[in-house]
Amino acid sequence: MVALLVALTSGYLCGSLPWGLWLGQWIRGVDVRALGSRNLGATNVYRTLGPAVGVAVLALDIAKGALPTWLVPEVAITSGFPGGAEWCRIAVGLAAVLGHVFTMFAGFRGGKGVATTVGVLLALSPPAFGVFVLVFVAVVAITRFISLGSILGSLAFSATLAVTAPLGFQSPTVLLGMVLAVVVIVRHQENIARLLRGEERRFSFRREAS
Repeated sequence: MVALLVALTSGYLCGSLPWGLWLGQWIRGVDVRALGSRNLGATNVYRTLGPAVGVAVLALDIAKGALPTWLVPEVAITSGFPGGAEWCRIAVGLAAVLGHVFTMFAGFRGGKGVATTVGVLLALSPPAFGVFVLVFVAVVAITRFISLGSILGSLAFSATLAVTAPLGFQSPTVLLGMVLAVVVIVRHQENIARLLRGEERRFSFRREAS
């Protein structure tokens, strides 16, 4: 029970760190929740606060998914996690993503979980991480829709996990990949509606006028 609580709490707290909010306040003196799409994720930060802050938030949001998923299962206190190290990594990774989506440091309203999910993937399966990046970059390069790249990338990483995992769909890691893909898609419901209406904003490397 102690190992379970430590793993879940560590993952959630790491994932909850709202870097988009904090860097916006520390560097620009603004609350990103009042700008653009009002989202704490790296895309909105990039659009409203510029590339330097946006890229920093992206890197930190990936790290807060990858680092706890890598490190927490290795500490002695989590050695008794039910099901062993793989289940511990899965629990920590999922908790980190939920922490980003429902951060306790910003009224439980966070980002859409894509960057943190990518960090968890990096820790769990580098091949799935690589497939996500390739699909995401290709889709955004062709369409300039960040949301569409995130959605299709999440479906691609789920399929990659299913193909590469030794146990296929019976693997706990594959199940986690499916859950994370669902989280990403659900968090993009409004984007999907705008895509269908032809109203979704295309990504630009230029900072939006404030």
